Amino acid sequence: MNNYILQYYQAIEDGTEIVGRWVRLAYKMIVEGLEKKTFFYDAKKAKAIIYFFENFVHHTKGRSDLVKLELWQKAGLSVAFGIVDENGLRQFREFLWVMGRKQGKSLLAYGSGEYMFLFDNEYGAEIYCLAPKLDQTEIVYGGLKKSLECEPELQSMVTSRKTDLYVKSTNSIFKKIAFSEKKSDGFNPHYAICDELGAWAGEPGKKQYEVITSALGARKQPMVAGFTTANYVKNGIFDDLFKRGTRVLLGDTKETRLFPLLYMIDDVDKWNDLNELKKAMPNLGVSVSIDFILNEINIAETSLSKKAEFLTKYCCIPQNSSSAWLSTATINDAVCEPLLPESFANCYAVGGLDLSMTTDLTSACVVIEKEGIEYVISHFWMPSNKIDEAIARDGIPYREMIEKGVLSLSGEGFVDYNDVFKWFLSLVQDYRIMPLVIGYDRYSSQYLVQQMKQEGGFLMDDCWQGWNMTPAINKLEGELKERRIKIGDNELLRIHLLDTAIQTDKDSRRIKIVKLNASSHIDGVAALLDALIVKDKWAGEYSRQLRNE
Repeated sequence: MNNYILQYYQAIEDGTEIVGRWVRLAYKMIVEGLEKKTFFYDAKKAKAIIYFFENFVHHTKGRSDLVKLELWQKAGLSVAFGIVDENGLRQFREFLWVMGRKQGKSLLAYGSGEYMFLFDNEYGAEIYCLAPKLDQTEIVYGGLKKSLECEPELQSMVTSRKTDLYVKSTNSIFKKIAFSEKKSDGFNPHYAICDELGAWAGEPGKKQYEVITSALGARKQPMVAGFTTANYVKNGIFDDLFKRGTRVLLGDTKETRLFPLLYMIDDVDKWNDLNELKKAMPNLGVSVSIDFILNEINIAETSLSKKAEFLTKYCCIPQNSSSAWLSTATINDAVCEPLLPESFANCYAVGGLDLSMTTDLTSACVVIEKEGIEYVISHFWMPSNKIDEAIARDGIPYREMIEKGVLSLSGEGFVDYNDVFKWFLSLVQDYRIMPLVIGYDRYSSQYLVQQMKQEGGFLMDDCWQGWNMTPAINKLEGELKERRIKIGDNELLRIHLLDTAIQTDKDSRRIKIVKLNASSHIDGVAALLDALIVKDKWAGEYSRQLRNE
């Protein structure tokens, strides 16, 4: 019996199948999970969905013959339906399919919906097709109805009612929902198809997705599947899922029920190269002809706006896209034995500051270079009456961080910045660690900046946080991958690195750091980047001292 997951993975590894970074990581994760028995492969369940597609699901646009699946589609469906947990139930409850235009998204959506509606052995199954507007759901809903019409035996099982399709023998329904109708209660989904998630606007889209996913608990093995290209909507559910998904693929996350298949190009500079486009368009030459795409490329080369459309819809590069940044392995390579200040006595350093605007975490650090390795001594502060709230909110054992000496309580309702000043002063007075220059966000407290200058004699240099951090971010990533940065056993800084995502402007190619999700903290990373910015800026003047030769 064919295992299409392993076939596809082998084809990826030997170069027969051209895929991008995220798809390669996705199948590596599955194969390694099978080897470690994190989850299991049920060949019968995988075979059932593929058999159904190729024997009962029909094309509905321009042709009506049966579907013939490609290897990448068989592998994806095998993961969705054939990877199970220790109880034999589907492992993944959220599935995100991202791919370029004309790759068969709707076919995968209505075909899987048809299977879940008719043959998934769930009595009282409720299958929903969701989109911002009711007419947008018709692409998938109508596709399912037309596919059924090509199979009289299946059609005879289904009653078409005014608002849904109904199977009496299993008491199951297939219904289309527009979340703009403000319907947010009463869902009990067995399967929810979220069509074109990339176009789901901001808060309404997030709320609808949350409503659907929060209703999954009443079913044994429910699934929410998003089928989408990239889009222009910023800070919507697509961005949230993309960041979550890429964090899953990079590792060290508590999530075990989300699986992303992100078909997109890796190199924006090669947007018009057919080999690169294959990474976003796995059905190139099958469901869409090469001549058609070459013509679309010619059109895109005539104007910036048309190029932007091509990058978004065919290359799957979202406008200002955000994704998880560093792999767990890369971050863990920076962990080492505790970095004690006394071990760096009489060393020169650079410093960085990231101050909380209200009641959040505040972070400061010094970076000390010795024999080509940059050592980061980082410290954090939190208001004393906020710690219990923060532990409950963030799920981080902040009290343990206090015991380990990387976090201090400061002030009551907000951090007392004088404690930050005293920390830098103690490095100088107690250990003769000498920060030659300290970088800070120009929106930081001017009171602290003046105190650092006048009372401590520190050279302070303001940094523009945001897109201007691009060189520092690239440098930090490169040095982490080259194992030239060490953070000691500072677990809080390690968490902040894991919680950092990167937002990319696809036109300028500049990047900036953003939170992986709303509850994440990245203050430690911001402070570290401030330190690296001023180190690079002042390298000419302090070159020898900064190397501590």
